[in-house]
Amino acid sequence: MTTNQLVQQIKKKKSFLCIGLDVDLNKIPPHLLKEEDPIFAFNKAIIDATHHLCVAYKPNTAFYEAYGLKGWKALEKTINYLNENHPEIFTIADAKRGDIGNTSTMYAKAFFEDLAFDSVTVAPYMGKDSVEPFLAFENKHTILLALTSNQGAFDFQTQVVEGKELYKQVLETSKTWEHSENLMYVVGATKAEFLADIRQIIPDSFLLVPGVGAQGGNLQDVCKYGMNNQIGLLINSSRGIIYASKETDFAKASAMKAKALQEEMETILNY
Repeated sequence: MTTNQLVQQIKKKKSFLCIGLDVDLNKIPPHLLKEEDPIFAFNKAIIDATHHLCVAYKPNTAFYEAYGLKGWKALEKTINYLNENHPEIFTIADAKRGDIGNTSTMYAKAFFEDLAFDSVTVAPYMGKDSVEPFLAFENKHTILLALTSNQGAFDFQTQVVEGKELYKQVLETSKTWEHSENLMYVVGATKAEFLADIRQIIPDSFLLVPGVGAQGGNLQDVCKYGMNNQIGLLINSSRGIIYASKETDFAKASAMKAKALQEEMETILNY
């Protein structure tokens, strides 16, 4: 999917919502545990109820890998279901990969070719040759961890090195990499006050922003400092939407939570 196609979807749906499909079998409605594949059954119901309200889905691969082969098969079924039924929706493999070049190439093939995701999250710590193999794929996007929403982000990301915060050095250096036009960036919603500085460095890039909802991030602040003339934001909510209910009406409850966020986004877009 191209960035322009993503922007068109945002304008059409009046939404820049990304729903995180982070499936914990201890949290899903108990009646689904009787299904042959409870993870996929849960995802399918959420997707069917919310696809018209969001422009992206983001399965965190850890929640699938934790269940071994059956979890990975559920992830495969989920991405296939999305690509077959809702090809206009942007898909994100939240895998946070990053390794030496030839290993990164294999990671990229796994998510871009085998599973056919539109994008994958990648850690930048190992630098250029660990990220460029992902960037080489046409019409695929690499979402680089820039400034994350967890408390430990302050351990390294905001430390000043030679007069500049490390996350700013990551942003500036990444712009020099081959096919850097395929980069997007993760910036946590709980770090909204940093967005103005971030936009000075990467004014045109899309930002994936987790942390709105359960983690306490504020949508209005994120949009105030982070939105650009192409919107440029994907706001992710996971637990706040998908675990809205443990009853049989869980999908309807999730849709209501998603609708509330979508309506808030529509108001911002129309402002």
